[in-house]
Amino acid sequence: MKRMSVIVCAFGALALGLSGCGQDESPEVNGLRKVTQSSSSEAHTTAPTTTTFTVVEPPADAPTTPALAKQTTANGAQTTCGEFRDLTDDTQKQVIDQVLTANPGSELEGSPNVALGTAKLACLAQTYTDTPVAVAIRVAAK
Repeated sequence: MKRMSVIVCAFGALALGLSGCGQDESPEVNGLRKVTQSSSSEAHTTAPTTTTFTVVEPPADAPTTPALAKQTTANGAQTTCGEFRDLTDDTQKQVIDQVLTANPGSELEGSPNVALGTAKLACLAQTYTDTPVAVAIRVAAK
């Protein structure tokens, strides 16, 4: 008996939902009016519009040399956060592996991905620029 009432309620909700999806015969659908052609012989002409663009110049003190390429080598567990930010992704993974190897028994041991994410977040802070990565992610003492 309970199944029957659940089925009836489901079909009722379906019918109610589908009743709102019917065809709308009103001349205004979704706030848009239908445009009809007028039979008047007046021709509406509009003048072509022209758009002008202004050239935006870079600031005078903007650097003209491209950004330096990311480093592919690191000093292992002695890497500071400032150096860590300038490393490629693969080199950052290697540094984290070296940091975890040099500091066994830390709470991030066995979780290199968590340690890498923590290092990336911690090293974003400017106050940690000269701090070793191991200290920034709290696997080594200051």
